[in-house]
Amino acid sequence: MKVVFFILKLELKILVAPVVLALALFTWVCFGLLYVSSFLFGLVSTVVALLGVAVLVTYSPQNGIILLVIAFLVSPLGLPMAAAWLVGKVQDLRYAIQDAVYG
Repeated sequence: MKVVFFILKLELKILVAPVVLALALFTWVCFGLLYVSSFLFGLVSTVVALLGVAVLVTYSPQNGIILLVIAFLVSPLGLPMAAAWLVGKVQDLRYAIQDAVYG
């Protein structure tokens, strides 16, 4: 009976290994892309924020506020942070699968 459980567990480990590897590679690539995009979006959000302040003071408060909201969403605290949270959840899934199978 122990031999049967050992063989089934070994087969499960072999079947799950590519899934764990794919999730690991996916999270590494996504975190790399997030690092680069956060830097670029940080630069863009700075320019948009400065433009938003200039429009807010000189032209139209409504358009200035819209530009400031866009600058916040593009900044590293906006959409890139939400993407990092989502990739973190994928990484949590990978670790949960690893703990359940490889224990």
